Amino acid sequence: MRTDLLGRTGITVSRLALGTMMLGAWGNRDREEAVRLVHTALDAGINLVDTADMYSAGESEAILGEALKGRRDEVVLATKVHFPMGQDPNRRGNSRRWIRQAVEESLRRLDTDRIDLYQIHRPDPATDLDETLGVLSDLVREGKVLAIGSSDFPAEHMVEARWTAERRGHVPFHTEQPPYSILMRGVERSVLPTAQRYGIGVLTWSPLASGWLTGRWRRGAEPELNDFRRNLIPHKFDPSLPGNARKHDVVEGLTGIAAEAGLSLTHLALAFVLSHPGVTSAIIGPRTPGQLTDLLAAADVTLDDATLDRIDALVPPGTDLNPADADWTPPHLADASLRRRARG
Repeated sequence: MRTDLLGRTGITVSRLALGTMMLGAWGNRDREEAVRLVHTALDAGINLVDTADMYSAGESEAILGEALKGRRDEVVLATKVHFPMGQDPNRRGNSRRWIRQAVEESLRRLDTDRIDLYQIHRPDPATDLDETLGVLSDLVREGKVLAIGSSDFPAEHMVEARWTAERRGHVPFHTEQPPYSILMRGVERSVLPTAQRYGIGVLTWSPLASGWLTGRWRRGAEPELNDFRRNLIPHKFDPSLPGNARKHDVVEGLTGIAAEAGLSLTHLALAFVLSHPGVTSAIIGPRTPGQLTDLLAAADVTLDDATLDRIDALVPPGTDLNPADADWTPPHLADASLRRRARG
């Protein structure tokens, strides 16, 4: 398994990371099999494991805590905070109050005394970045958290966070976790270059585009929508959206490119993400050990320039095929009232 440095932390991580969103009620409900999946990943050389408090309402963290018993020191353990963990409006977001509580709950579920990488899962316009970075810096100084990062932050938020940390004496974000795949290349415009400029490690998620790049779904076939896809990300499969219709054409083209390169579509997709010099590690999220085994075989695949050029011709750099796939929309785009002067 190839490795890389995690930004400027000095921590070495595997180029493939294990994402555990599918462990628990959202994916694999077989707890014993989920634990075996984690062990298989570690045995294969993966040392970066990523989760979040919200995944299956904390169940993913609990399964991971069980799986890492006796192997905790082998792992760079990453989790995230932001999304609601109950009905209480204060059990969500990026406030000092909630992060203080959330980190203790994650430590308990993970059955560990520290989190190697604690990430803010999404921006929170209601909370000053100074507040968020302040409490994260306190947690680093206390040893409960060793490094901090962001997820789905646009480039301007990344720069603001860096500016705030420098001027307020806080620990800066060490990493960013954006979605990145052949079908969703928008982060190439500014997020990845900004990360490179500031020495921020990049852990990309959804390299298989929520399953589109597995090759299972062809035109005329209904996508397999589990509870997670059906309830949380239906927009990524809605056939009425032109971007989703275009995905079928692109998948057909990519299947031909992969075949000529002697690769499976999944291996082509993973190798594409890892070919970008700004990417530290690609997070894979298998549901079963069999899926994991297939993905692990892509760890040493590299793509030549001719293959990358053909991918660029099919999906131009910086292009998101379906703009609705974005998992965070700025409030000024989502809320019309923020774009209109008050009348009166």
